[in-house]
Amino acid sequence: MTFLGGASEERGGEFATASRIRDAAIARFARDGFRVGLRTIAADAGVTAGLIVHHFGSKDGLRRACDERVLEIMRREKEKALTDGTGTMLLAQMAQVEQFAPMVQYLLRSMQAGGELAAQLIEHMISDAEAYLSAGEAAGVVRPSRDRAARTRYLAYQATGSMLLWFTLHGADAEPEKFPALFRQYMGELALPALELFTEGLLVDRSMLDEYLMYVPDPPSAAPNAADPDGTAS
Repeated sequence: MTFLGGASEERGGEFATASRIRDAAIARFARDGFRVGLRTIAADAGVTAGLIVHHFGSKDGLRRACDERVLEIMRREKEKALTDGTGTMLLAQMAQVEQFAPMVQYLLRSMQAGGELAAQLIEHMISDAEAYLSAGEAAGVVRPSRDRAARTRYLAYQATGSMLLWFTLHGADAEPEKFPALFRQYMGELALPALELFTEGLLVDRSMLDEYLMYVPDPPSAAPNAADPDGTAS
């Protein structure tokens, strides 16, 4: 199983072998969690456990490579959506949403497992999100923020927390064959309210924000070119 292409898959030889091992590990970790042994992953990839150690050093090294691959794909697809800014791009991504299911299930397993590696994954995801939100600002698609880092962290916690809760209630342990349909259901339920909130906002005016900014001792300055939903400068 190859996840959405990539340069390393095209280089052949050891790079192709390492990619095959990594992709097999993503699928197996997503299916069974991180207690699965290297021999099981090796069997999935058609290699020996020793070859996995040769390429990745250890099981933790393999997991980090899996994290990097999942983050790479997330970063690439999110940046497409947030710099293009059109419904065409969004609908194209939603049409092929099932191909992202193994990576979503992998993220769920990581959050469920917790620990240092999960914390590192989330921090890397937040760092990537700040970069592609900045790219969206530069493209004129995303509104600037008074505190870009804080906004990014909030959005990441909101997204991962809601995903973890939804799948816990609806079948986080679903078989890999059933998980893509479950992921499409999740996207179908959340797409409209999420887009409505992100594009139209929730509150009818900014009085709560203004009062909060008066209350805090050192409020951040308004972002350059920031505007209210009606298009007037803040």
